[in-house]
Amino acid sequence: MTVRFGLLGAGRIGKVHAKAVSSNPAARLVAVADAFEKAATDLATAYGCEVRSIEQILASADIDAVVICTPTDTHADLIEQFSKAGKAIFCEKPIDLDVERVKSCLKVVDGSGGTLMVGFNRRFDPHFMAVKAVIDKGEIGAVEMVQITSRDPGAPPVDYIKRSGGIFRDMTIHDFDMARFLLGEEIDTVSAYASNLVDKAIGEAGDFDSVSVILTTASGKHATISNSRRATYGYDQRIEVHGSKGAVSAENQRPVSIEVANASGYTRPPLHDFFMTRYTEAYAREISTFIDAVESKSPASPSGLDGLIALALAEAALKSATENRVVKVSEITGALADKTVFQGR
Repeated sequence: MTVRFGLLGAGRIGKVHAKAVSSNPAARLVAVADAFEKAATDLATAYGCEVRSIEQILASADIDAVVICTPTDTHADLIEQFSKAGKAIFCEKPIDLDVERVKSCLKVVDGSGGTLMVGFNRRFDPHFMAVKAVIDKGEIGAVEMVQITSRDPGAPPVDYIKRSGGIFRDMTIHDFDMARFLLGEEIDTVSAYASNLVDKAIGEAGDFDSVSVILTTASGKHATISNSRRATYGYDQRIEVHGSKGAVSAENQRPVSIEVANASGYTRPPLHDFFMTRYTEAYAREISTFIDAVESKSPASPSGLDGLIALALAEAALKSATENRVVKVSEITGALADKTVFQGR
């Protein structure tokens, strides 16, 4: 079976997913839609597919699944429309910027029995997957503490900041999902600290550019997240997991992993410049996993519930940072702990 795709959104992340879909032998990119005709035409030309409107893709009998890469405020509506139309859906995070809107959207998906997968690509990074495999094999014993470092090489434009939902919903949300993935337990409380150290304009737009977050579970496990919109040395992506019998870590990756030693000392090539190159294989594995779920008609993971919980953690972090207090996740969205969330991971 070949899964036939429609791509909604031909921007930066749309291009990443177009490449991932087109490089998979079990998939075919049939059509691209974008509000900017030139962007859609350029991408369609690059991958030998058609330009269609979102409405045309919705009604297309030759499309089985869609990848939603449009602006965040369109995600929930599009998920509902395509779910009702019987299309499988892969949607970039977040589903929406409002927890209650996400809840109502997921009810529609559940009612239609459709397939929905949310784009938390870091779960599919081979290095992070290897860390998870070590945990699952019990090689470091019971997980006790997780440390996540995620720093962008530079801040995005202020116009993007204004519509992104803020650093917690836009950037840290990936780390919230990774913390849950590695801890294997739901988060109970969130303590967040945020400031503006990179660009005053980001603060003037109502957001932060430098944040630290401490997450705790009911059993006492901790996860610490460090985020910055500025890393002059490249795209900084590291994790470490400490357990009762040892520790496992994933270091920063480089396009070329070599080390040069001479009279001047030891040098290594620079880090990847951003997510498009750092997570190329993760995006490919992510789409492959989605295709498997579509073909087998099995639940997709990360699920809509995973997206909802990650957004709730982002909301809790923002509340903690602005109110200067520890926030229980249940304050945001009620008791979300569900052991079935962790099955099959």
